[in-house]
Amino acid sequence: MSSIRSYKGIEPKLGERVYIDSSAVIVGDITIGDDSSIWPLVAARGDVNSITIGQRSNIQDGSVLHVTHKNQENPNGYPLIIGNDVTVGHKVTLHGCIIKNRVLVGMGAIVLDGAIVEDEVMIGAGSLVAPNKVLESGYLYVGSPAKKARPLTDKERAFLQKSSDNYVQNKEDYLHQVKPV
Repeated sequence: MSSIRSYKGIEPKLGERVYIDSSAVIVGDITIGDDSSIWPLVAARGDVNSITIGQRSNIQDGSVLHVTHKNQENPNGYPLIIGNDVTVGHKVTLHGCIIKNRVLVGMGAIVLDGAIVEDEVMIGAGSLVAPNKVLESGYLYVGSPAKKARPLTDKERAFLQKSSDNYVQNKEDYLHQVKPV
């Protein structure tokens, strides 16, 4: 069975030059923008709501992307929206949240339903972002629960774009150089 699957007749929509590792599972109502990459063992289920991943974003090994269904108390449910130039580290869980542009989500972090991560934010490895929390643009957040640690430096802000650019290049290498053995 292919790792890219329809669910209830809804197929994932892939932009141009997208890399999806053959061990990743992409199911249902998922849109992935141009030049984005999905790395080994990622599980993304757009089954009870939608997942949108912007352009030049990367979802690294072992991450889980999911959503919350629509219901009477929350008619829209919680889709998962990931912006442009986002780096999602290894083994991250993103569940029904909004991650805006030029964000780095550190390895093993968890971001829960209704949370909003504004542009240019770094979330430290292992951090837990509580439901409905808003992470303000321009800061580093760490801990469980995640708390504002300090403003990002100019070097860190520049790194957010550099990280995305590096993964776009890495993705290009994988599209042209990885072959089954």
